[in-house]
Amino acid sequence: MNEINLTGQSIWKYPLAYDTIDEGDINSLIEWLKTNPRLTMGEVTKEFEQKWAEFIGTEYSVYLNSGSSANLLMVYSLLNSGRLKHKRFLVPACGWITTLSPFIQFGIEPIMVDADKNNFNIDLNVVEDYLKKGDIDGFIFVHVLGVPHNYDELNYLKNKYGCQILEDSCASVGARYSDGSYIGTLGDMSSYSFYFGHQLSTIEGGFVNTNDKFLYEELLKLRSHGWVKDIVNNEYRNDENFPFIFHEPGFNLRSTDLQAFIGLGQLDKANDIFTKRNKNHMRYVEKIGEKFELQDCQNTTAVSLHIGILAQSNEHRKRVIQKCNENGIETRVWSHGNLGRHKFWTSRYGEFEGKIADKIYERGFIVPTHPLLSNDDIDFISGVCNGVE
Repeated sequence: MNEINLTGQSIWKYPLAYDTIDEGDINSLIEWLKTNPRLTMGEVTKEFEQKWAEFIGTEYSVYLNSGSSANLLMVYSLLNSGRLKHKRFLVPACGWITTLSPFIQFGIEPIMVDADKNNFNIDLNVVEDYLKKGDIDGFIFVHVLGVPHNYDELNYLKNKYGCQILEDSCASVGARYSDGSYIGTLGDMSSYSFYFGHQLSTIEGGFVNTNDKFLYEELLKLRSHGWVKDIVNNEYRNDENFPFIFHEPGFNLRSTDLQAFIGLGQLDKANDIFTKRNKNHMRYVEKIGEKFELQDCQNTTAVSLHIGILAQSNEHRKRVIQKCNENGIETRVWSHGNLGRHKFWTSRYGEFEGKIADKIYERGFIVPTHPLLSNDDIDFISGVCNGVE
């Protein structure tokens, strides 16, 4: 690969992220802009939402300005629905802060759960132990770095306990469960991120998908100030104040038609991108040596954002990262392997101790897996890692 100035500060031969918006996308956008289109949220956004819902396999989708906003809106719409009887929700230790922060922001008690020892997603055995007590409303889980969770176990919990289930699919767009369905189709709602460098990009952007019409209409209201204008056939359409009737204390989390236009182009090449990321992931599985631990993606289709790797120890990780840096390979420590060791959590609830999450936090690091990497690139990166004792 050629050297790429990714951040404006550092130049990496093998960067962690590489945007999927290419020259063809830019040329199409220029031609569209020449038609003097509406740039704020409008009909192009509606088309993008419809096509994304059809692509993933849900009834509804709501396009937003980020995946973080998608998580925020999922939690708030669930709270507004009156379905959180206990206001206690299970959250994963290994994920991202915006998976957890909405629960804190909206006064819902988050109860942290350790990571699964195999795929590093939330430990569903611990989840069931909590659900048996009957004082938990549900759980949110992350398909960590694009490796899907266990479909059969999730479906079992869903059917047995009837709890609320939220899927954070922000880092795993395009991944598939063992039954072949896309991730994000099992829970009550799911979030996705279309941020720069993710599987698909609209520069910034995100989605919430659902099959629940009531939650869908809540999402539409809360996305745009709490008004009802985006709901079809609503009771307020004959009111002289329509469309500026505010039903809820909402937000402004809208994206734009400009970004939706880019998104439509991304969908045209989505399958090729997903296939290449999966092939790259499996190449790492083949090439990374036994001294390292990788997430178990058996019987699923991983579409990894990055490859998460566990070194033998914290000191071993430091040596691997140093060697990667010397060879132009961008890496990052897996600091979000245990979010319960960050100040936002410890200052409120104390430090969370999780056997697996702590191991990820102390020994984990990530390396690139974006679609522009060749087999030779992956073999080289793997060789650099394998060569460090």
